[in-house]
Amino acid sequence: MLTEMDKALDQVTAMITAPGGQLGVGRETIRGVDLPVFDKAPASLREYFAFFLAANADKEFLVYEGERLTFADVQAQGLKVAAMLQHGYGVAKGDRITIAMRNYPEWVTAFIGAQMIGAIVVPMNAWWRSEELAYGIRDSGTRLVIADEERARRIKDIPDLSLPIIAVRTSKAVAESLGVDTLEEALAAAPAAPWYLPPIYPEDDATIMYTSGSTGAPKGAVATHRSVVSGALNYLVQGLSMLQLAMSAGVEMPAQQVMLLNVPLFHITGSVPVMLVSVAIGRRLVIMYRWDAGEALKLIERERCTYFVGVPTMSLELMQHPDRDKYDLSSLVDIAGGGAPRPAEHVERLMQAFPGKYPAIGYGLTETNGVGAGNIKDNYRLKPSSTGRPSKPLVEMMIADDAGKALPQGDVGEVCIRSACNVRGYWNKPDATAAAFTADGWFKSGDLGRFDEDGYLFIVDRKKDIIIRGGENISAVEVEEAIYAHPAVAEASVFGLPDERLGEIVGAVIHPKQGEHLEGESMIQFVARELAAFKVPARVWIADEPLPKLGSGKIDKVSLRKHFREVHLGKAA
Repeated sequence: MLTEMDKALDQVTAMITAPGGQLGVGRETIRGVDLPVFDKAPASLREYFAFFLAANADKEFLVYEGERLTFADVQAQGLKVAAMLQHGYGVAKGDRITIAMRNYPEWVTAFIGAQMIGAIVVPMNAWWRSEELAYGIRDSGTRLVIADEERARRIKDIPDLSLPIIAVRTSKAVAESLGVDTLEEALAAAPAAPWYLPPIYPEDDATIMYTSGSTGAPKGAVATHRSVVSGALNYLVQGLSMLQLAMSAGVEMPAQQVMLLNVPLFHITGSVPVMLVSVAIGRRLVIMYRWDAGEALKLIERERCTYFVGVPTMSLELMQHPDRDKYDLSSLVDIAGGGAPRPAEHVERLMQAFPGKYPAIGYGLTETNGVGAGNIKDNYRLKPSSTGRPSKPLVEMMIADDAGKALPQGDVGEVCIRSACNVRGYWNKPDATAAAFTADGWFKSGDLGRFDEDGYLFIVDRKKDIIIRGGENISAVEVEEAIYAHPAVAEASVFGLPDERLGEIVGAVIHPKQGEHLEGESMIQFVARELAAFKVPARVWIADEPLPKLGSGKIDKVSLRKHFREVHLGKAA
């Protein structure tokens, strides 16, 4: 049976989203499918930013080391970036603008500025090597790159690539040596505001976010302005519902919510439920230079952070840090996780390690703008293996068989998601789009799951050949292709291995060509030349015999994965 909390949340959500209200829900046809939508939603991200940044103008928004910016400061800087892009570089509506940097305040202002003039933002994975960045830049048709110094160097190493690069947080001398512009100089040469703001419609493209799939090269998921705004507002409704229940219970709320920004903004979690929702609710973001559990504890105490979200690895490291009890963490309310499964036993351990704090888990994908399901507070404790119920008010979920037909409650099938938050497809990949998105609006996630009698979703496996390492999706095929580039490799199979800290790590078994000799460590070093560090196999086995095959002649990855997982865990006979 549904808990009293579930029933109360449903009632509050229904009130918040009742027709006629600011977050009232109606219906609209999107790409031929009738879907629930927010009737009064901003038509574009430009309108979203204009309204909410102004509404929260005097509050602090971004804190990075010694820098502190208000929402008004960020709005003004975003406007200046928009003018710079338009006047200095001729950027027009529909042009793709790549942002390639670690989490800096400039990431946020670049995103806002590009959206103001209707450009399509392409957030690049900051861990990618030059070859991977080259693929994303060329595949998206990027017109201009805004990058930090490290990423600017990697991009300049790409042969036969000629496009403007604006570097942030670097010196004039370094910029000149690289042949790039500095953001400071580019802004100084620009007027205060753009001369023209083109009309932006809900179904115009807003972002292209690359996600690793089972077929090798990453695919660019294209989100419209409606889908991104809908995703942010769907999260906003959930937050407002929880806030209403807390206030009804007499819980005293802080004057301003404060979030530790420890997830990358180039991930969907960082950009939608973290950055965009923070803009809407006036939440301060405390930016970490890089993840470090000890530094996180210091910042939570110093900035009185109320909310923590990260891949489950991060909350595990907080929980296990030897200095945890030296810090005042009383301001924390929720410890949320997403991007990867959290082991069920960690839920109870978190509640014991952080008394009075509530762990939470979310399930969503890049293709759904991070929106999907969520499990919170005592409900999570009751069902720690579940990722929760579909997120109201926009999300529909279905467990489908191979023919796309809905399966009954309890049966395992592919998790399919439908909502106005879904992206419209993959950039310039019609076949991949047709394979993943149905004509009636469903996105086929590639995850296998089931619903229990209360409508809670349990993810049980993956249909796609994907490894999730610390929240990063890794295509097994992409790693296999990098291994096959070695001239001595005859056969290779790549799969995920269980890891308590990261969830999964990359494993590989390789059979050399006849007469050739290979060593695991040398293969790791070979692959590391081409792939980002998080994709490189942590364990490699060299097989003397050819790899086992299925009746179709394909490598039997299922049996290989089962055997080597047991070897990895020390359970093999």
